[in-house]
Amino acid sequence: MYLISVYFDTAATKRIQTLIEQIAAASGNHYMTDKKVPPHLTLSAIEARSVDVLIPSVQQLDGRLRQGTIQFVTTGQFFPYVLYTMPVLNPYLQDLARQVGDAVAGIPETAVSKYYDPRAWLPHVTLAKTLSKEQMRQAFSVIQDKFSVFEAQVTALGLAKVNPHEDVLYFKLIKI
Repeated sequence: MYLISVYFDTAATKRIQTLIEQIAAASGNHYMTDKKVPPHLTLSAIEARSVDVLIPSVQQLDGRLRQGTIQFVTTGQFFPYVLYTMPVLNPYLQDLARQVGDAVAGIPETAVSKYYDPRAWLPHVTLAKTLSKEQMRQAFSVIQDKFSVFEAQVTALGLAKVNPHEDVLYFKLIKI
């Protein structure tokens, strides 16, 4: 599995990372911190035999995608194990997902996860995963105390391997 994800400005990254670390400390679940998963929002998840077949399609996006602002307004759960924060799916984010989806559509011997179809997708940033029921309660308690609405500037795009997270490609988006 390979991910195409966006990354954020320094302030938003720090804010999300702080939530991840506070949840890990309160719940005792250190998956995100132990695996060194950076704050990111995945636009596409792709099954492929090799990352090499994805690189040309992702590379051709370099210099074509622009930075933009998104607003994180809520948190949620993918039952039973994942806690996330979610941005508003604004026109900028919709267009970004569509451009990435178009770039990787039709690559031979690959399959895009149905959960990351740009027309039927729930954008989110994972704050904790592999949580037990009790850990979820503890994590949610942190969120109740620490989360508030915030904006993030989308500044970069990357192609990464998972488990552990390893960037293969990473480039800055066009600043406007």
